[in-house]
Amino acid sequence: MEISRWLMSNYIEVFGAVTGIVYVLLEIRQNIWLWPLGIITSAVYIWVFFVNKFYADMSLQCYYLIISVLGWYWWTRKSMKDADEDQRSLYVSRIKLRTGILVFSVFILLYFLIWFVLQRFTDSPVPEWDSFITSLSIVATWMLARKIYEHWYLWIVVNSASALIFFTRELYPTMILYFVYGVMSLVGMREWKKTIRT
Repeated sequence: MEISRWLMSNYIEVFGAVTGIVYVLLEIRQNIWLWPLGIITSAVYIWVFFVNKFYADMSLQCYYLIISVLGWYWWTRKSMKDADEDQRSLYVSRIKLRTGILVFSVFILLYFLIWFVLQRFTDSPVPEWDSFITSLSIVATWMLARKIYEHWYLWIVVNSASALIFFTRELYPTMILYFVYGVMSLVGMREWKKTIRT
């Protein structure tokens, strides 16, 4: 009875966790339907994080909404652009040095900017971690939208840190979700590695 009562009072978070897991399964398979499902998942988690005062993570979900639309466009446009079957879809590639430096610079800039805002203007209980998770997730999602293989490494770090933080905040469905994300990130690395093109 206690479990059913808990599920009833946390059904939105549970729904978001379930759609989030399906999202990563679609990501591993490089299925374009991950993007519309990402829009739904992000909308749910905007509410969950707002209620629990994870403001940077809430803002991150707004970013996910935007990048999901862009990712959907990039993956679809690339699929329709060329008549040649070999060139028809956006393919998995390794990160280039210049892109890596740019991504790292954006991460550092975002980290300090978000941390400053959270520290000064919100009641976030963990501004440093919230900033770290948010800024790293932003660059990882952009890399996913461009099908850059190394985004999986970033997700492993993000998912591990997130699971720990959400556990300390007693957001158990979300903690489980991020633990599962971490395991699925390892699977995704293996599956995407098979399709890398130089």
